[in-house]
Amino acid sequence: MNNDNKESLIDRLRIRASIRRSITSRKSLQEGKPDRISDLLEEAAMQLSTYEKQIKELQDLISEYTDDWK
Repeated sequence: MNNDNKESLIDRLRIRASIRRSITSRKSLQEGKPDRISDLLEEAAMQLSTYEKQIKELQDLISEYTDDWK
C-alpha cells in the first residue's frame, strides 16, 4: 500500500499523533498531562523508521556481497 500519492505509515502515525495533541477538548491536554496514545504513535513511528533504515542498510550490504560473486 506504499503509493507515491499517499503518505507512508510512518508519516500517518506522526500526523495522527499531532492531530490528537492539537485537540483542545482532550482531557489530558486540559489537565496538562501527556497524551499517552500520541506518545505511543510517535514511538511506533520512530521504531518503524529505525527498522526501515536497518533494512535498507542490510539490503545494500547484501547487494554489495552478491555483486562480488558475479
